[in-house]
Amino acid sequence: MPIALFALTLSAFAIGTTEFVIVGLVPTIAADLGVSLPSAGLLVSLYALGVAIGAPVLTALTGKWNRKHVLLTLMALFVGGNLLAWQAPSYESLIMARILTGLAHGVFFSIGSTIATGLVSKDKEASAIAIMFTGLTVALVTGVPLGTWIGQTFGWRATFLVVSALGFLALIGSAFLVPNNLKQAKPATLKDQIKVLVQPRLLLVYLMTILGYGGTFTAFTYLAPILQQESGFAPSAVSIIMLVYGVSVAIGNIYGGKLADKKGPIKALTIIFTALALILFTLTFTMNTQIGAVLTVLVWGAFAFGNVPGLQVYVVKLAERYTPNAVDVASGLNIAAFNIGIALGSVLGGAIVEGMELRDTAWVGGVICLAALVATRFSGSLDARTA
Repeated sequence: MPIALFALTLSAFAIGTTEFVIVGLVPTIAADLGVSLPSAGLLVSLYALGVAIGAPVLTALTGKWNRKHVLLTLMALFVGGNLLAWQAPSYESLIMARILTGLAHGVFFSIGSTIATGLVSKDKEASAIAIMFTGLTVALVTGVPLGTWIGQTFGWRATFLVVSALGFLALIGSAFLVPNNLKQAKPATLKDQIKVLVQPRLLLVYLMTILGYGGTFTAFTYLAPILQQESGFAPSAVSIIMLVYGVSVAIGNIYGGKLADKKGPIKALTIIFTALALILFTLTFTMNTQIGAVLTVLVWGAFAFGNVPGLQVYVVKLAERYTPNAVDVASGLNIAAFNIGIALGSVLGGAIVEGMELRDTAWVGGVICLAALVATRFSGSLDARTA
């Protein structure tokens, strides 16, 4: 794999960290800026809004730009947004900083996927995307706890300063390592962009993405409380389990890419969604024992984000067939779908914890993953019919 991929992976790590680290810093920010907890929590939602808007809209608007120039501009925006958050004098300016950073996030993962596939041969495309997304998945379980610790120890502003430094390193790496002559699709017209929004086959993939991520995050959002309250682990043990889980996630993400390369996206996603549903159903019963909980969580990590490469390659494949002039836009909408799934899964998990029991997040997440499996098999049958 070309070394330029690792510059993209570092960018993904920095971006993933800044998206989710805010969750651990909400109480600290609320106290420091003198706002309520719900107001501080709004910083999470507004970031996701920036991602959802930035992914499809800005991807389309930058369609005529050189891909490398877009990448460098995005990372500069990301660094600037985090520096603004570091020095934010008020709650309102922090909101602006989060929205700016979210815009960069959305476009990065949209064009990053096409840049990653442009760096390798056709048979290694899914693996290239998997390597890039490893930065995001590792950020979820290593960068976020570390960033939270920095914020709690040195103040929440220090976290944004460190993340901006990571973004700057990724910017320098991309400037030197990513080639200028990257493959570039023809810019999409407004008509082509609308076709993406109304193309049933692409909408079905977006549904698969929302359900797949929504099912995982219904339970994953509350993994730490599950390990503490249901399994009886001390907080210090939970952090160790989360770090080991991160290694499992990274390995599973790369394996998911290889699986999609070898068997094709539909077969790979069928295996992964089936495994996720079974694991979440199993967790409902094993979370009461420490050994059972740890083993289930580690297996879960190996599959939790393994669907990313398959989903991203699949949406690009279908876009090339049905909306060939708007492949980047279609890819960007899938990034928006990932974030919608995360948001909906987290909200649903919160409603379950409030109205039912903590353990119920696992089996409900399993049911949602089964729905993703049904959507996947249906899409596969449509592929076979078309062929």
